[in-house]
Amino acid sequence: MLIEGLYTVEDFKQEDQTVHATVKLNAAHDVFKGHFPGNPVMPGVCMIQIIKELTEQATGKTLFLSVASNIKFMAIINPEKNDVVQLTLTISEEDTTVKVKNTTSFEETLALKLSATFNILA
Repeated sequence: MLIEGLYTVEDFKQEDQTVHATVKLNAAHDVFKGHFPGNPVMPGVCMIQIIKELTEQATGKTLFLSVASNIKFMAIINPEKNDVVQLTLTISEEDTTVKVKNTTSFEETLALKLSATFNILA
């Protein structure tokens, strides 16, 4: 885990090429002290890192983000109000790459949609 202590995986279910994961955010983590003081917001780059790490867990491979062709932040994730998020990842592997389509939500709110390609490093 690159950002130690930022989140914990509470549930991880993999069915064929689809992963359903529930992640609990640590609202007390230092990253939220600077992003933003008094009004914490989950940084987009941290969400992308979580998606990468969940994809690595699903594939058992070390990955490097090469293309993020479609990223849409649709709602702010405030860890003090919504500290549990659900992620759905559809994963396909082709030669030396892994393609991922993700949706991230909390409660009934869609917060993030992402399509990305990761290069397989190991």
